[in-house]
Amino acid sequence: MKINIVTIFPEFFETPLSISIPGRAREKGLVEYRIVNLRHFTRDRHQTVDDYPYGGGAGMVMKPEPFFLAVESLRPRGPIVLLSARGRRFRHRDAVRLSLAEELTLLCGHYKDVDQRVADHLATEEISIGDFVLSGGEAAALVIVDAVVRLLPGALGDHESASTDSFYEDGLLSPPSYTRPADFRGFKVPEVLLSGDHARIEAWRRREALRLTRERRRASAEEEPGEFPAQLEEG
Repeated sequence: MKINIVTIFPEFFETPLSISIPGRAREKGLVEYRIVNLRHFTRDRHQTVDDYPYGGGAGMVMKPEPFFLAVESLRPRGPIVLLSARGRRFRHRDAVRLSLAEELTLLCGHYKDVDQRVADHLATEEISIGDFVLSGGEAAALVIVDAVVRLLPGALGDHESASTDSFYEDGLLSPPSYTRPADFRGFKVPEVLLSGDHARIEAWRRREALRLTRERRRASAEEEPGEFPAQLEEG
């Protein structure tokens, strides 16, 4: 897979993409990262990427020309995602969908906003990682890269490691995990996990996944109908 990231802060990505799963996936040849400096596609000696908004108002708006020129230089195939607080909220199913693409291009905004023509006529979709505002799209781009790359075949040590994560199955949160020691400062591991009875353990994990999802995701589902797993509507 090829992942292009268009940004005014290319140095932001140097360390994060060289360590842990994103770094190992690159070493294995599973993914190629191309970090594109947006300022290289400006036409003035000051490498200006922003300007005052039409109609007045506070803040600066990123100009459309550099984004268009940068993407045209890449000639990408596949989704072109603008990271934006206005975007549709990023979900696990989006990570799965994007991981199946041959190429993914992420556009990082900054300042007050990005010229709307980038969203309307260059990006194929607008994505937000949550209902909050960041200084720029770089942190959001890293979130998406990590969520996508770990799903590439061979990126993790084994498929089960991903298949037991939150959201992987039916949109459920994952059950709690425990390791040694069995008794730490009086806080004990649930007896069922020490029983060796795999059927009981799986049943416990399923109940815990349902309980946690019901408790922690119902409120957000009320804000976004259709997000709450159907099996949790009863009980």
